[in-house]
Amino acid sequence: MSNRKTTAQKIEEAKSKITQYENHMKQLQQRHKTEERKARTKRLCARHGLLEKFMPDLIDISDEQYEQFIKTGIDTKYGRSRLAEIVSGTTVTTAPQGAEKAARHVPTPITKTAVAAQDSGADGGGAKPGSGAVQGA
Repeated sequence: MSNRKTTAQKIEEAKSKITQYENHMKQLQQRHKTEERKARTKRLCARHGLLEKFMPDLIDISDEQYEQFIKTGIDTKYGRSRLAEIVSGTTVTTAPQGAEKAARHVPTPITKTAVAAQDSGADGGGAKPGSGAVQGA
């Protein structure tokens, strides 16, 4: 009869196991946070290194100048639409609405150059003014 555990002893053992499992869960959560943080740091370093590879002048600018570069050069409607294209694996210009968006994001000097080339016939394609060959590009 001495081998039998009382209900109170069983409750204490269950509480002990619960505490052990809770501590184990906390350890796993902490390990997961550490792994995520390391993966993020690795990703940030790799991506910024790639950016500096293609644009070495970024090395010499201040944090404020870098933030301004990101805001004006990348964080734009065009930049966000290109990112959406890359993430989805599609081309925005294939859909009618996407083509309108793409046309709105063409910088003004490029649009004027294309129209000027069309008007002067300098495009070499024989496009005539008013033929619609370049309009809405």
